[in-house]
Amino acid sequence: MIGLIGIAVIFVMVFGGYLAAGGKMGIILKSLPFEMMMIGGAAAGAFVLSNDAASMKQTLRDVGKVFKGPKWKPQDYRDLLCLLFELIRLSNAAPLELEEHIEAPDTSTIFARYPRIQADHESVDLICDTLRSASMNYDDPHQVEEVLDKRMDAALHHAMHSSHALQTMADGLPALGIVAAVLGVIKTMASIDQPPEVLGKLIGGALVGTFLGVFLAYGLVGPFAARLKTVIEEEAHFYGLIREVLVANLHKHAANICIEVGRQNTPHHVRPGFSELEEALREAKAA
Repeated sequence: MIGLIGIAVIFVMVFGGYLAAGGKMGIILKSLPFEMMMIGGAAAGAFVLSNDAASMKQTLRDVGKVFKGPKWKPQDYRDLLCLLFELIRLSNAAPLELEEHIEAPDTSTIFARYPRIQADHESVDLICDTLRSASMNYDDPHQVEEVLDKRMDAALHHAMHSSHALQTMADGLPALGIVAAVLGVIKTMASIDQPPEVLGKLIGGALVGTFLGVFLAYGLVGPFAARLKTVIEEEAHFYGLIREVLVANLHKHAANICIEVGRQNTPHHVRPGFSELEEALREAKAA
């Protein structure tokens, strides 16, 4: 909803100011289809040229995040801490029983209590691979933390491709607007013998290309890329929480301490309260 409000404000302020200053929409509307064909079509072609099919599909899917926001909500962070608490407690009490959960998380009764997390393969793989490594005596906390950091950096780099692709398009749109404007000037020069009122409309139509390129770049596509980058970075905190808790577990801290380490490293706006989490952990123990 906030994204739609932002787009509405952009259009109202730009075109409202233009009309309030005495501008006329006729020349813009007349030139818009042709200029949009040149600029938008060239931008779309450049996007296809510079990305493979998988990257294009990922970018198109990720555009929805501009309006929906981060995937993980405060409830999910609380559920993640409860899930990790159950798994750590089980690994300390009955390591052999833990294997059935980390080897087959799709059928695990523990993971099944948290369906949103169970459906996210990156979270499940991160948890299971780390716990499996610990069960194989690969339990040096510093080595495991380094491995997790590299894995998460690689995942973040891959997730950021959509933002980079949109930002590259935004950087190119002003230049494509100039290309369209130059073509409009060429068209105008072919009618140089026409009266001033005709030439004025032709020049105005040519300048619509420059306006459209800059407007799309800095008014829409650029902000889309920036917002998408922010959302992806915020979603990465969820996986960072997994790293903090599991590394604390490798340091042989008690399960409650590991969970508190994770809670305190959770961003403030999605961090569960201490009492709220304690109540959730008691419910997890009862279950």
